[in-house]
Amino acid sequence: MTIYDNVLNAEGALIVGAGLAGLFCALKLAPRPVTVLSPKPLGLGASSSWAQGGVAAAVGQGDSAEAHARDTDIAGAGIVDFELAESVAAEAAERIEDLAKWGTPFDRDEKGQFILSKEAAHSVNRVVRVSGDRAGREIMAALIEEVRNTPSIRIVEGITAVDLARADGRVIGVYARKLGDRYAEPVLIRARATVLAAGGLGGLYAVTTNPPGVRGHAMGMAARAGALIADSEFVQFHPTAMAVGQDPAPLATEALRGEGAILVNDLGDRFMLDVHKDAELAPRDIVARANFRQIQEGRKVFLDTREALGSRIYDAFPTVANYCKEAGIDPAVEMIPVTPAAHFHMGGVKVDDRGRSSLAGLWVCGEASCTGLHGANRLASNSLLEAVVFGARIAEDISGLEPINKSLPPYLGIEWDEEKGEEAERMLRNLTAVQQLRHIMTNYVGVERSEESLKTALRKIRELEETARDVTRSYLNMTVSATLVAAAALQRTESRGGHYRSDYPEKNPKFRDHTTLTLTEALKIRDAC
Repeated sequence: MTIYDNVLNAEGALIVGAGLAGLFCALKLAPRPVTVLSPKPLGLGASSSWAQGGVAAAVGQGDSAEAHARDTDIAGAGIVDFELAESVAAEAAERIEDLAKWGTPFDRDEKGQFILSKEAAHSVNRVVRVSGDRAGREIMAALIEEVRNTPSIRIVEGITAVDLARADGRVIGVYARKLGDRYAEPVLIRARATVLAAGGLGGLYAVTTNPPGVRGHAMGMAARAGALIADSEFVQFHPTAMAVGQDPAPLATEALRGEGAILVNDLGDRFMLDVHKDAELAPRDIVARANFRQIQEGRKVFLDTREALGSRIYDAFPTVANYCKEAGIDPAVEMIPVTPAAHFHMGGVKVDDRGRSSLAGLWVCGEASCTGLHGANRLASNSLLEAVVFGARIAEDISGLEPINKSLPPYLGIEWDEEKGEEAERMLRNLTAVQQLRHIMTNYVGVERSEESLKTALRKIRELEETARDVTRSYLNMTVSATLVAAAALQRTESRGGHYRSDYPEKNPKFRDHTTLTLTEALKIRDAC
């Protein structure tokens, strides 16, 4: 059976998305059959590959899962599910061992112990890293090799899910389209268990560190199918994306500040000393707002690694050093221009502690989900941890549904077409409606929001849906996600974590709960603006 037929059977579990969460889940399901859908070749287009810091795990001497959960709770500004955080932190060591077993070359000392780094809001050195700042790339490379050598896992590249398929009150698979076939009728891919692991929504913003394809498609798809969405207003803006005119913006990892790099403006002022007792290592939302306000006041912001690292940055942080080289910057002797950029979504499809969504037959993991771990502001390097913990939990939860098979035959007629893939990406970048949406989100639903800006955003998003030419299901998934973020932000009349309201700048104890919304509720809020 080929992609051009009307219906395909996954013959096992179906995973939408090939980042860390999806591939980890697939490996944990082995030897049960699983099909993984990836719009690009494995390793391309996934935010996981771009992660620089590492995996947060209490594996160092004197550290504990309780201490890790405590730091998570503090960073999450009062709405972290603490028991869940403790349970996730307690699983960290086991999941690190899984990654090591599958070939991840974690940094170790001469005794074989993990070399741990410290990042913002961690009370101790706790981040397990690879080659300084190459954790995401090296973890993904190891998993991809393991996946390709696992006969029970079938990878289908060059195909994009656009809708969830439902029947008899449950999700039965997805409707998908071959990359580049924008107007072809989608094919139904059926499965007994569907796992949505297709990433976050950072690319909905004009300034982002996320890959181009990470634009809210997963949350939008689930919301359009009726799933409950949680905490969608909480978008984390990384304070130190490199302001070098690239889209996406290269990331200058937080670990640089952990090594002593400082933030200064173009007047030479180290302004974070006056903002927070932890200065550059304050929680990300505080540092991002401080940088944003400097820029709003007409200043430029720089990350200065010269004294802290000097030429050591070339070997200690090769990814950042390479980004600098491409931009014509020598970080050993020059400062790096930086700006806040949409980086991570704490919200997403609401799931329980097993990864089950409100829709029967649908599990969600990775950045597409909202587990309650991150609260209002993700603790640095908890995202990769969450991905592997919930990837494993979901695999365990659904394993009883699937028989054990030795292997799966590959689909016929579905192969990655590099030319069509590049053409589709260029089209996505250049679509006027997409660029308009991204600027709406940055200008009105960004680092700082207000009632006026949020209502303006909701009106403009509605206008885009009504007037944009060639509106596809993929585009609707984007506008739906944008609507959910803005509507939830409008309802939360306080400031907390990654959500900052200039008209309500303080925390309000009445809002110490998670926001939950359906698309129907969000559209009512939008229509009232």
